[in-house]
Amino acid sequence: MRAYRLIAGMWIRSTMAYRASFLMTTFGNFAASALDFVAILLMFSRVDALGGYSLREVAFLYGLTAISFGLADLAIGSMDRLGRRVRDGTLDTLLVRPAPVLAQVAADRFALRRLGRLVQGVLVTGYALSGLDLHWTLPKLLLMPVMMVSGGGIFGAVFVAGAAFQFAAQDAAEVQNAFTYGGTTLLQYPPTVFAKELVRGVTYVLPLAFVNWLPAAYVLGRPYPLGLPGWTAFCSPLVALVCCALAGLAWRAGLRSYRSTGS
Repeated sequence: MRAYRLIAGMWIRSTMAYRASFLMTTFGNFAASALDFVAILLMFSRVDALGGYSLREVAFLYGLTAISFGLADLAIGSMDRLGRRVRDGTLDTLLVRPAPVLAQVAADRFALRRLGRLVQGVLVTGYALSGLDLHWTLPKLLLMPVMMVSGGGIFGAVFVAGAAFQFAAQDAAEVQNAFTYGGTTLLQYPPTVFAKELVRGVTYVLPLAFVNWLPAAYVLGRPYPLGLPGWTAFCSPLVALVCCALAGLAWRAGLRSYRSTGS
C-alpha cells in the first residue's frame, strides 16, 4: 500500500500541475459516461417499464454499478496496460524495483480524471433515490455503502484476474474489457431482460450479480434473480473477498510464468 500510495501520489502531482487540463479531462470523462444514462432515458421516452422496472429503479441499478466500477477503475484501472508491458518487455523494469509489481502496475499512470465516472454514478443514484418510495430500515441503510464497496472489490478482482490472463495471452486487453466494461453495461439493466443462462453465468461463474442485482433486489423489494434466498443479498462482502483471493492466486501464477521478451 505504501508503494501504491507513493506512485499514485506522484501521478496526482503531475496531473495537478496542469489543473485546467485536469478539469477538462475530468468533465470529458463525466460527459462520456453520462451518455450511457442518456441512452436509458431515451428508452424510457418510448416505454413505461423495462423488464418490469421503472425508470427510477433502472437508474438505481445504473448508479450503483457506476459507483462500484468507478471505485475499481479509479484504483486499479491501469491494470489493462499490463499486456503492452508484457509484449514490449518493459515489465522487466518493474521487476527489478524494490516494490510489489502489482502495486506498481495498479498505480501506473494513476488517472484522477476517472473521478468523473464516480461523480456521475453518485448523481444518478441520488436522482433514483429521490423518486423511489422505499421503506428504509437499518439493514437497508447499512447495505447501501457495503454493496458499493463490495462491488468495487469484485470489479477490482476482475481487473487483476484479467491482467493475470495477459501474462499468457500477451495482448488480451479487449478480452479483459469484455468482462470489466462489458460487465458494467450488463449490470446497468434489470436481470429480467436477460436470458436465464446469462443470469446464471454472472451469478455462479463470474459473480457480477452480487455487485448490484442481488443487494438492490432487497433494497427495492424486488424478486431475487433465479429465485435465490433473501440472505444472498448480504453475501456481497464474502463474494468480494473470495474473488480477490482467487484473483491474487491467478496474479501470482501469471507473474511466476513471465519469461520476458529476451530483448
